[in-house]
Amino acid sequence: MKITVRALLRKNVEPYEQLIDFMLQYPILINRPIVVTPVGTKLYRPSEVVLDILPHSQQREFIKEDGEVIVDKQGIRVK
Repeated sequence: MKITVRALLRKNVEPYEQLIDFMLQYPILINRPIVVTPVGTKLYRPSEVVLDILPHSQQREFIKEDGEVIVDKQGIRVK
């Protein structure tokens, strides 16, 4: 992905070097997941859109943390 950590920061807040260092050390601090596959690299939210850049379709059930079914037990994407 051709984007710097600084570019991931919100524009309306002054960037702090320490915050950038923490983002590199603790990626959970980043607002959206960064997904890297052979198809490409994307900054995604909601998480299910990551299925769009997987090199192969999801083969198993995928249920989000809130219980929403994205891929059913037969491997069929429902959302």
